[in-house]
Amino acid sequence: MTSPPSAGTWTGEWVHAHAGLELAGDAGLPDLVGLAVRRNPRRLQLVVSNVLAKHVPVAPASARAAADRLGDLVLEALDGARPDLVLGYAETATGLGHLVADRVGAPVLHSTRRPGWSALSFEEEHSHATTHRLQPADEGWLRTTGPLVLVDDELTTGRTLLNTVRELHAACPREAYVVAALVDLRPDAARALVDEAAAELGARIEVVALARGEVRVGGEPDAAVAAALDTALPPPPAPRADEVATTVTWPADVPTGGRHGLRAADAAFDAAVAALAAEVDGLLVGDAVHVLGTEELMYLPHRLAEALDHREVTVSSTTRSPVVVVDDPGYAVRHGITFAAHDGADDGAPRFAYNLEPGRFDTIVLVVDAATPAPADGGAADLRAALAGLCERVVVARVGE
Repeated sequence: MTSPPSAGTWTGEWVHAHAGLELAGDAGLPDLVGLAVRRNPRRLQLVVSNVLAKHVPVAPASARAAADRLGDLVLEALDGARPDLVLGYAETATGLGHLVADRVGAPVLHSTRRPGWSALSFEEEHSHATTHRLQPADEGWLRTTGPLVLVDDELTTGRTLLNTVRELHAACPREAYVVAALVDLRPDAARALVDEAAAELGARIEVVALARGEVRVGGEPDAAVAAALDTALPPPPAPRADEVATTVTWPADVPTGGRHGLRAADAAFDAAVAALAAEVDGLLVGDAVHVLGTEELMYLPHRLAEALDHREVTVSSTTRSPVVVVDDPGYAVRHGITFAAHDGADDGAPRFAYNLEPGRFDTIVLVVDAATPAPADGGAADLRAALAGLCERVVVARVGE
């Protein structure tokens, strides 16, 4: 496939036409991803997943189905063996890492960009926030010798995964690693580096993905791209929604996700989600409901959305990624809001939420954890005010305090 599919409008069409970029590879790629332009000098394009629940609102069942398919590929690569640990990458693949861990029946840990100590760190060179930290509550999780699974939404160079494997292997060598991604867009030269690293470390490194291909440069960005880059996000509509907050207290001894580790089939976590969902359900207005996670907090919002599946529910998350918005059906990010940081990282950089067009949802459920400032402060208030211009009700669910 070297051009957009004939049926329907591919959400990479605008970038294909105006930025000189081409998606080539498996026929299923356009169903999984679109393309957008981002404000990042390291890389112009952003591959936008249709099943990740990050930049695009997604039905929770669709996100889980994609993760289940990926988890099955992991088990196939391991010949049915259960991995010791699944590691998801912040910020985009934390939810995906949890969902894959659910499928393979393994504990999960995800990297974090939040400040603090680190048992191990590694770099993502092309990113807008390069340093990843691992902060397990039990550092023994990193010292096992059985298979380890690394989960990311997409592979474009493979450098991050190799950086991670080398750091993990230096801390505790193991025989096998499986790298799992929704899409693998590495060029052939980058694929060869994995084989070289495996030989160097004396370990098996397998890469599995739902689709493979690459983004090719076929020309220079035109005036439409330059104009889009020069266009700032418009201010959100004036607030019109009422706001309510949940009163359920998240149990102090239950993790809110895998930043410090979450064990497989955690009954206490399941019960806490169910209690939260029962209260949230009574606070909703209308049938079109969106659950919005915050930065790395993606799995718990996904589970909450699943528990509300008798409604028309979708889920996505805020992000650090500065994406250019273009209101065109052939573009992956058609609407955006921006607000101050709300995730405990005092880096002065703005945060964003995408594709939450005004009037699309009756209720938006905002899920925040202990890193988010108190409701009246800083980025949290900024975000809530922006959301209040988009829907009829904002429900704020604070967990982990």
